[in-house]
Amino acid sequence: MRLSPAEDANRRLLRARDAMDRHFAEPLDVPALARVALMSPAHFTREFKAVFGEPPHRYLQRRRLERAMALLRDSAASVTDVGLAVGFASTGTFSRTFASVVGVPPSAYRARSRPLQAPGCFVHAWTRPASSSGFGEAALAAGL
Repeated sequence: MRLSPAEDANRRLLRARDAMDRHFAEPLDVPALARVALMSPAHFTREFKAVFGEPPHRYLQRRRLERAMALLRDSAASVTDVGLAVGFASTGTFSRTFASVVGVPPSAYRARSRPLQAPGCFVHAWTRPASSSGFGEAALAAGL
C-alpha cells in the first residue's frame, strides 16, 4: 500500500513528535528534529505547526513543563534538580518559564499542590498547561 504525500509527511512529523516525547530532557533543536522527519528545518517548523497547532519549540517546552509539574507534585527533588531533569539548562530559565506558563513559580506550585490520586490519563489532561489560545497565559492546575 502506497501512502499519499500528506500521509507520509504526517507520519514523519509523528516520528519527530515521538522523539520529543521520548527525549524531552535531552538537548533537542529544530535541525535535529527536522532530520528525524526527513524535512528541512523551515519546512519542518511550518508543517509541525500546521499539523499539531503549535511550533516544535513550544510543544517541547510544554512537555518539559508537564513533566516538571508532576515531579514537583510527586517528588522531593529540589526545584533546581527538577529543572535540570526535564531539560532546562539553568534554574533561572526553568523558573522564569514555569512562572510565565503556569502562573506561579515552581516553589509556590509545589507548596500548593498535592500528589494526584487519579488514573494517569485524567491527571495528564487536567494538569496539562494550556496551549490553545495563549501558551504564555497562566494555566493553573489542581485548583491553583
